[in-house]
Amino acid sequence: MTLVHILVFIVFTLLVRWLWPPHRRGWFILVGSLLAVFWLQPSTPIRNLDFWLPAASIALTVLTWAIVRPAQTSSRVPWVTGMILIVGSFLAVGLLRYIPGLCCLTPSRPPQLIQVLPAAVLTLVVFALLYRYSPGKNWVPGGAIALLITLFVILKSPALASLASSGVRDLQGQSTELATFTDLPWLGFSYLAFRLIHALRDFQSNKLPPASAEEFSVYALFYPAVTAGPIDRLQRFLPDLRRAGQSEAVEDTIQGGKRIFYGIIKKFVLADSLALISINSQNAFQANSTAWMWVMLYAYAFRLFFDFSGYTDIAIGLGRLAGIRLPENFDQPYLKPNLTAFWNSWHMTLAQWFRAYFFNPLTRSLRSRYRAFPAWSIILIGQLSTMILIGLWHGITWSFFAWGAWHGSGLFIHNRWVEWRRSRAPAVVDSPSGSKISGFMGGLVTFHFVLLGWVWFAMPDPEIALDVFSKLFGR
Repeated sequence: MTLVHILVFIVFTLLVRWLWPPHRRGWFILVGSLLAVFWLQPSTPIRNLDFWLPAASIALTVLTWAIVRPAQTSSRVPWVTGMILIVGSFLAVGLLRYIPGLCCLTPSRPPQLIQVLPAAVLTLVVFALLYRYSPGKNWVPGGAIALLITLFVILKSPALASLASSGVRDLQGQSTELATFTDLPWLGFSYLAFRLIHALRDFQSNKLPPASAEEFSVYALFYPAVTAGPIDRLQRFLPDLRRAGQSEAVEDTIQGGKRIFYGIIKKFVLADSLALISINSQNAFQANSTAWMWVMLYAYAFRLFFDFSGYTDIAIGLGRLAGIRLPENFDQPYLKPNLTAFWNSWHMTLAQWFRAYFFNPLTRSLRSRYRAFPAWSIILIGQLSTMILIGLWHGITWSFFAWGAWHGSGLFIHNRWVEWRRSRAPAVVDSPSGSKISGFMGGLVTFHFVLLGWVWFAMPDPEIALDVFSKLFGR
């Protein structure tokens, strides 16, 4: 989001909160979210793709709702809502190309109506089939999860993304020789996919609360959180969305405004300033001294924190203006005394998602199926595989794999250290002086372990990362 986006969202949210009746607030938030998906979408060299990618986000959301919809819902209202969501949003944005002075909400002109209408009709047909025949079919939610994961793998893998770009370019009659993995900048797909997978998994386990198509679409595409999270859960989101009255509107406006202000300072002042001296693949080769390499690495660590937490503050602040309290994503992570505490306070909603939908099911399965396995081996497999997946969530490259393995190994070492310390030196650890010393030294070691891990994260290739490590330690 740019400052212009943020300003427009602030004005829109305040108008909705203060001028419109509470029972209509959800619909206006929905309209704002649908339009924001198109407006925030980055430009792409592939013709019309900046229209089709947001349209696909909306389609995936509505089709997922058709699978997880409440069984007792009447047939007429959801059909009307689904038609409005699918046909209305597609056509409204597509028609802007024909209105001088208003075109366009997307970075480039939308495709012609003769292309948009068949896509909307096709999506509506699939919606109708899922709505009618998916109940009771256990393979349908699993197939939807597989589709989302497949799309995720394609977008996050440079080789597969380049191949997909080539295919789309060929369909559009554009040069396939210019295809690169950067041609598919699907706005917020990572966060959308995790919200939809959460809904599908909880639906499979009968934990998903009933929600209308309107409510579910607002949850999945909520405009403050569509670009950079946090990853909310439907169970937590719905009560805020349904809350009537404006008894807390003044407090929400004050606190939301403060949070947005802090986020803007973090992102556009601190993070953007630190970006000038942060380490990257270009200046890593230009650093002539060990001291300067460390300065660039420190700058990168704090730039990353201020950038991401700044966007989170803005999202939480905008949500608060709308009366929705999005979950926290950061809690002073660089001050934590150990790596486990760091991951309980850094990108918390992502860590909680993987803990709920991967780590816990995996370790439970290993314990039940392989009872002969020692406990430490199950912990190692669980932590290492979870952190590698979190690394690959950022991109399917060897550098992100190494970053995930770095943190997975660190978490396992910390786990073993805690077990050893409990059995060998409980008196020292439990004393006030021992706790303070342990906390200070643990925080120092943890911060620099995380700091060195950012080398893998920042460098596009492991060989470059190893060269940076060599320079950091004066070799």
